[in-house]
Amino acid sequence: MRTKHVNLLIAFVATVLFSFSCFCISRLTQANNQLINCRNHILEFEDNILRLKNKTEKSNQELMKALKQIKHEITKGDNLSVNLVKKKLSKLSKNEAVPNTFEDLKFFLPHLRKEGRIYPDVVIGKGKTGVSFALGIPTVSRGNYTYLKQTLTSILSRMTPSEEKDSVVIVAIADSNEDYLQYVVRMITKKFKRQVKSGSLEVISIPTFLYPNISNAKQLTEDSQKTQSRKVKQVLDFCILMLYAQPKAMYYLQLEDDIIAKKMYLTKITDFVHNITSNNWVYIEFSILGFIGKLFRCEDLPGFVRFFLMFYKEQPIDLLMEYMFQIKMCDPVDSFDNCKELQKQIRIQYKPSLFQHVGTHSSLSGKEQRYNKI
Repeated sequence: MRTKHVNLLIAFVATVLFSFSCFCISRLTQANNQLINCRNHILEFEDNILRLKNKTEKSNQELMKALKQIKHEITKGDNLSVNLVKKKLSKLSKNEAVPNTFEDLKFFLPHLRKEGRIYPDVVIGKGKTGVSFALGIPTVSRGNYTYLKQTLTSILSRMTPSEEKDSVVIVAIADSNEDYLQYVVRMITKKFKRQVKSGSLEVISIPTFLYPNISNAKQLTEDSQKTQSRKVKQVLDFCILMLYAQPKAMYYLQLEDDIIAKKMYLTKITDFVHNITSNNWVYIEFSILGFIGKLFRCEDLPGFVRFFLMFYKEQPIDLLMEYMFQIKMCDPVDSFDNCKELQKQIRIQYKPSLFQHVGTHSSLSGKEQRYNKI
C-alpha cells in the first residue's frame, strides 16, 4: 500500500515536470520567435535608414544645385538692376524716377503721406550729375526788385571754363507767383544760353503742396504770422533744394539770390578744401552772413535735412545750424567760449568772405534789410 502511494507521487511529480518542461519549451519558442521578429524589424529599419540616407544625399545634391542656380539668377538680376539704375540715373529728368531721399519728407510732414510723387518740378535742366560742386540758389519774388540776374552773372562769369564744366548751379523758384516763374525762365534762357545748353544751369520750381499749413500753429498777430510762415517756408525751401542737389555732386555750396561772388571764388574754395589737413569738418563758412556761402559734403546733406525738419517750425535755418553744432560738440556744463572753441574743430571759417550781400529789399513786402557789409 505504501509502495503504491510512492508510485502515485512519482507519477504526479513526473507529470508536473513534464508539463513544466512543455510550458518552458513553449515560452522559449515564443521568445525565439519574438527575437527573430525583432531582428527582422531591426534589419528592415537599417534598410530604411540606408535608403533614407541615400535619398537625403541625393536631395542635398539637388538642393545645392538649386541654390547655386538661385545664386546665379540673383547675381544676374543684381547686375541687371545695377545696370538699369545706372542707365536711369544717367537719363534722370523731370519725368523720371524720384530719389528716395525725398521720401524722408513724408516722415516729418504728415500731410505728404498721401501724396505719390514728391519732387520739385524741373523747369530747366539736363540732369547733370557726377560734378564736384552743386551751387544752390533759392529765389522768391521781391515785388519790383530783383537781384537774381546780378547774382547769376556774378556766380557764372567768375568760374573758369573747367570749373563751369565741373559744377551745376541750381536756381530753386520757391514762389507760387506764376509771373515770377515765367520771368526767371525767360531771363535765364535769354541771358545764360550756353550754361543752359551745357546743363550747368538748372531751374526747379517747388510745388505749393509740399508746404504744410501752419496758420494755426501759434496764436500770433497777422504780421507775426506772416513772418513765422516765411521762416518756416524758408527752412523747407533750403531742405528741398539740398535734397535735389545731393545726388549731383561731391560738395554743396549754399547761396542766396541777392549776393555777389568775388573773383576766382570757386578756385579759392577748391584750393582751400583740398588743402585742409583735417577731414573731420562738417561744413566750411565762406561767408559769415546768415546761411550764405556754407559748404557741405553732399553725402552729409540728408542728415542735415532731417535735423532741420525736426525743428523747422521753431527757428530759422542759420540758428538751427548753431543748435546742431552745440548738440554735436558741447556739454551742458561747457561755457560759451569753450563751446565755441570745440565747434571750431568741425566748423571751419574761411577769411576773408568770398560773397558780398547786396540785397536791401526783403521778400517780405515793405521790409528793407541793410546788412550787406562784411
